[in-house]
Amino acid sequence: MSVRLRLEPNAFQKKPTYIPSNYTLTQTPCPVLTYRKPTTGSQTSSTMTSKTTFQTQPPPLQDSQISFPTPHILLVTLNRPKDLNCINLLGHEQLAAIWDWYDTEPSLRCAILTGVGRAFCAGADLKEWDTNNSAGEKKRPIHRGGFGGMSRRGGKKPIICAVNGICFGGGCEMIINADMVIADSKAVFGLPEVTIGVVALAGALTRLVRTVGKQRAIEMALTGRRLSAEEAREWGLVNKVVEGDVVKHAIEAAESIAKNSPDAVIVSREGIKLGWEGVGAEEGTVRLLEDWYGLIDGKENMVEGVKSFVEKRKPRWVDSKL
Repeated sequence: MSVRLRLEPNAFQKKPTYIPSNYTLTQTPCPVLTYRKPTTGSQTSSTMTSKTTFQTQPPPLQDSQISFPTPHILLVTLNRPKDLNCINLLGHEQLAAIWDWYDTEPSLRCAILTGVGRAFCAGADLKEWDTNNSAGEKKRPIHRGGFGGMSRRGGKKPIICAVNGICFGGGCEMIINADMVIADSKAVFGLPEVTIGVVALAGALTRLVRTVGKQRAIEMALTGRRLSAEEAREWGLVNKVVEGDVVKHAIEAAESIAKNSPDAVIVSREGIKLGWEGVGAEEGTVRLLEDWYGLIDGKENMVEGVKSFVEKRKPRWVDSKL
């Protein structure tokens, strides 16, 4: 199997500075990257641009695709449409590895997670769970980052969820801990765990109450009731509801983040995380000043930002070294 991937129009003049293994650049007037399926059976689908530079290869993903809409944005697409993009045990490990890789790649500044088909993610792979139960196997713990490597993730850089459809169970747990959520108007949200005798233990319960309040959190978690996209927005779970092409809107939101100082974005997010994690306002401010601000104070991006403002021009940021 091979996948032909688009490059910029001038790609024949300048080769990409990084080409992953299992890819070759065709020697044609309009070069393309050709992907060959690994012999191990794992599959990672990537779209590269001639301006994308990575220090290391992205880790493999069996049931998801990765692409790069712009040089600074990572797009991860869950790709199990027949299973409503439910995530199995291997998927949790691989997605967690992708988010860790994203955090360590200096050129990447914002990430997006979405799904193929009519679901964003309908939760855990219950067929796998049932098979393991029948075999008497103990349930393996999910990665420390939680469901999909996201529901308990702290991380260094922001992730936007582009919710294209059904968002239940673990899928909903992921969006509760996401940095921003853009939802299609037809998307539906819910924590139906109690209806099948399990509990949303991947991090949602303790975080949900901080976003929607105790009474609404109780309503979601104890009744399993579904929320429309608009209701989820009213409750504070969703930033924006859009009509169609939710990924396009998420990319626009990601670009509005990526255009800013990558250092300032990381440190500002850390400040918000401190409040999200229950640290008092004054204690959080002190910790942010002591632990983070000194890492960017007087450094090149801060100097460039002030200088560009004084000179009335767009700043020329460098990749973060944090």
